[in-house]
Amino acid sequence: MALQTPVRAGTATPTFYRAYTQQTAQRGGPNVTDDYERWYTDATPSNRMVLSLRCGIHTEIGWALDRLHRLCTNDQFTLKAIPGLTEALFEWPEWYVTEGHLESENCSFFTPSTVAEKKRRHAVESLFILRNSVVNEPNVHELANYPRTQPLLFRALTNLDPDAETNSEFLLNTIELLQAISQGVVLPPPNADGKDPLAGLLHIVEHSSDRSLIIATLTLLGQLFSNSSNLPRLQAESPALSASIRYLPLFVDKPLVEASLNYLYAHLSHPPMVKAFFHHCLMPGALRVLVSLLLSEQVEETVSQDISIPSRTIPAVTTVMPDHDLTQEELDRLLPMPEPQRCYEWMRTMFVAKPEGEMTQVDFWNLYKDAFTPHVERFPVLVASDVIKNVNVVFPQAQAMVLPGPPQRFVVRGVDRRKEAQDSPRFRCHWDKSQCSIPAFGSAGELYDHLLQHIDAFEVTELTCLWSTCSVSLSKARLRSHVLTHMPSAQLPAKHASQDETVTLSLTDDETYPIVNPTRREPPPLRNAAITFRRPVADPPSTSLTALLIIRILFRTSFVATDLAPRADGERFGFPGVVEEDEGDNVTNEIYAYEAEGERRGRRAFVGVRRMMEDVRIKDETLMGWILEMIHAAYDGLPQS
Repeated sequence: MALQTPVRAGTATPTFYRAYTQQTAQRGGPNVTDDYERWYTDATPSNRMVLSLRCGIHTEIGWALDRLHRLCTNDQFTLKAIPGLTEALFEWPEWYVTEGHLESENCSFFTPSTVAEKKRRHAVESLFILRNSVVNEPNVHELANYPRTQPLLFRALTNLDPDAETNSEFLLNTIELLQAISQGVVLPPPNADGKDPLAGLLHIVEHSSDRSLIIATLTLLGQLFSNSSNLPRLQAESPALSASIRYLPLFVDKPLVEASLNYLYAHLSHPPMVKAFFHHCLMPGALRVLVSLLLSEQVEETVSQDISIPSRTIPAVTTVMPDHDLTQEELDRLLPMPEPQRCYEWMRTMFVAKPEGEMTQVDFWNLYKDAFTPHVERFPVLVASDVIKNVNVVFPQAQAMVLPGPPQRFVVRGVDRRKEAQDSPRFRCHWDKSQCSIPAFGSAGELYDHLLQHIDAFEVTELTCLWSTCSVSLSKARLRSHVLTHMPSAQLPAKHASQDETVTLSLTDDETYPIVNPTRREPPPLRNAAITFRRPVADPPSTSLTALLIIRILFRTSFVATDLAPRADGERFGFPGVVEEDEGDNVTNEIYAYEAEGERRGRRAFVGVRRMMEDVRIKDETLMGWILEMIHAAYDGLPQS
């Protein structure tokens, strides 16, 4: 809005005032709303949070700590960026570990005063902020080099009662903060001002029932003893060792098992400790649990691999075509014929042309001889050479030949025996030495009725069974029952469920089935030859790798021979030296005997778990080589009794 121009009286010229227009845009100022965090992170000594922490007003202190809770999880949050913040955060925790804890511990059965509870909460929250800030690497270096950090943490572990419930949260933050800076922490001697943080840590793992405290303490101890400067404080019978072995079988609690394994690895990485561990009563059980952990965490799959070789199959049930035998009618027709016409007709009756057929010349001649030699007095016969020559006359494609050996084979190739067609040979009559000419019957009952006709045809009371090759002599009544033993079953035998309808033959076997001489048949290959095994599909998790490293340490220590070091004045290359008495010899021998006994116990423990280790499978070849080496050594670990 423009102002009017007033005119001052008594002047020659009027005086004008400058018109002023109100600006709509205000000057940009800091955003001080409650949710705007950047306003509270100004790097000035007058930072509102730092001033609130030091003002002594509990509500302001609580507001500042709540604000820092939100900021400390930010990766960009650094303690040194705000001057005086680190000193302010240390004030309440230092008060609590010095005197504040006494009031809380003395009020274990009663509710502490409101003011005391607020102060305790300020101390816990301040330490919690310091603990959360170490997720950022610059804050780790800041607190590790800050002179008030280690004294605060050591006093907390020394002064606070770990069994008091009010101290659990403060101690947990203390231990986790100490974990972050443990790389440069050196434990003080046990008698340095009576402050021994190690004693407080060992008390927690031995007596505490708080799972979070136990996990944090075991993790911290493993980190502390990974520093060679803290190894003098390591004890062979440490309560942490017993606690880690006690919690090791809890495979379902992965964080607790991992903390126990990490401490075991740090403890047993020191050679004197692993030698002393062989004398621990829990050593065999701990080794068994470590191997069980490997077995429980391995991920495997079942693999089936076919190793069968190529083969061929044919039907198991085949129709056998018997060779044609010369009947009496055919013989009577052939005998009067003159030679060689009779030989020609005999060949046409007994053989057929077959390009792949083959039979020996001896078999060919024997068939001719057996048919006509019994009648040689009336009807002359040809010699063997003439019979073989006549094959080419009847079967022009056939020829007699000699196959090279050894031994040589004289064969007739291109002919084969004539076959007789049969409907079903199961119920065929074999009476009269298989010469019965009646066709096969349709059932066992019909065959039995036919056999009774053969038996009743004899008028004698006792006769010989004429079934095929049977020669039993019985009375007629008993013979009727006897022939039932020759009768085939009315039903085919039932096949086993695993029996197939085909027969497996080798590809190199050129013979047909059924084989003429089964005793010379090559063993057929398996149809379904497959091996089934399990193999790992993934690398073992970190807990299994740590357990394997611990097992490896125990193995290398127990299977390395312990020999006495040569004495300076002892025998050299067969020449005796000047031996001087040394009072330390007895001590050396005792140490050697102690270590040797420990190694024997270690080897005995590995012999006890060798069966379990045979089931361990690891995908990595190097790690699996460790397992195989330990298995082989375990079999030779003890002398055979």
